[in-house]
Amino acid sequence: MSSSSLNPANAPYVAFKRAVSRRRFLAGTGVLLALPMLDAMTPAFAAATPSAAKPRRMLGICNNLGLVPDYFFPTGKGKDYKASPYLELLQAHRKDFSVFSGVSHPDVDGGHPADNCFLTAAPHPSSGGFRNSISLDQFMAERIGHLTRFPSMTLGVNCARGSRSLSWTAGGVMIPTEEKASEVFRKMFMGGSAAEVQAQERRLQLGQSILDAVGGQAGELRRTMGALDRDRLDQYFTSVRELEQRMQMSKEWEKKPRPVARTSAPLDPSSPKEYMDKVRLMYDMARLCFETDSSRAVTLMLDSVNTPALDIDHVHTTTDGYHSLSHHGKSAKKLSQLKDIDSMHMRLLAKLMEDLKASKEDGAPLLDRTMILYGSNFGNANAHTTTNMPTLLMGGGFNHGQHHVFDTEHNYPLPNLFVSMLQRMGIDADKFASSTGAMRGVNLVG
Repeated sequence: MSSSSLNPANAPYVAFKRAVSRRRFLAGTGVLLALPMLDAMTPAFAAATPSAAKPRRMLGICNNLGLVPDYFFPTGKGKDYKASPYLELLQAHRKDFSVFSGVSHPDVDGGHPADNCFLTAAPHPSSGGFRNSISLDQFMAERIGHLTRFPSMTLGVNCARGSRSLSWTAGGVMIPTEEKASEVFRKMFMGGSAAEVQAQERRLQLGQSILDAVGGQAGELRRTMGALDRDRLDQYFTSVRELEQRMQMSKEWEKKPRPVARTSAPLDPSSPKEYMDKVRLMYDMARLCFETDSSRAVTLMLDSVNTPALDIDHVHTTTDGYHSLSHHGKSAKKLSQLKDIDSMHMRLLAKLMEDLKASKEDGAPLLDRTMILYGSNFGNANAHTTTNMPTLLMGGGFNHGQHHVFDTEHNYPLPNLFVSMLQRMGIDADKFASSTGAMRGVNLVG
């Protein structure tokens, strides 16, 4: 059976911990299904917890070449901070975001590989034998993903396919990014013909029947095993049963009409140098996703490492590739171009906040129910440091308008903010990754 039959287009991402052994099979109703190594699988989806009364959403964004620190971090603390040049570009929304200094992921080092850990906080990503851990969005998707058509959405701009993503399963498997805004749009708004929907339903039903048959065969197999293997097999079939449930939910979603698009399908920029246009489109896709309640957990990897000389605003074009510029060596020419790039990032963020404010849900600005986490794995891309990460939290109903200042030498754990975000989503969690609790000083307004 192909992996695609177990992962239909609208089903959540499902992955195994490592390669599956095909040397052993289970049989049932004329079907042969390969049995994986029993220690290779963990439950892909945990039991759902009740959602908050009001839908809460999260967009996690990582710019993996960071922001020039001298232009990003403000001076002063609390509500009386003096905005930096970059934050001045967000000034119209000052009461709607918080800025953090002195935060990082404990023991996440290793330069560029740290970008894959931005939402996982898994330590030492460049070490031999490294295995990532579950990302914040997938932790959310396991608990509330069943409430929407798409448990999560994983987006990217100029990502190196198969090597970079913000989304990782509980087994440490990367979820590939979707690079085309047009494809995201198609999934949200274009359901296909009646025949295509029926074919999808048949595939889902086939998958369910196979899983039920395998479950019966496994009961017989289990009686022949020792205690350790029985535990492993139980774990494996727990994940199979949870997959079956997710497939059933996917089938039900296929029967429901998709939302009506109020705009035309986007045209995908054809060149990597059209980086900013791609970012703008992905922000639009995230907004549409939240407006239609298609998903409540969205990630966006801005892979600047793989971006060449770029068109900033259809007027200015950089002379060097983005990565080369980040290693500025204090060159005034390179710093000037980086400032132009970073400033455009801030303008696009300001436009996203403006759009989410203008969009209403039950009379309230959508931004009030949408957390936007924006930051980078690099505190300083020029030196490849992964401490003092530039971090913004926007919207979501927090008491914003503050500069939260922590020790820039001995950083406060950023995963503590992730715990606060999970709690705001209505998820019962007091720990995530290397957190020590919820972040102090981050309060709610309602």
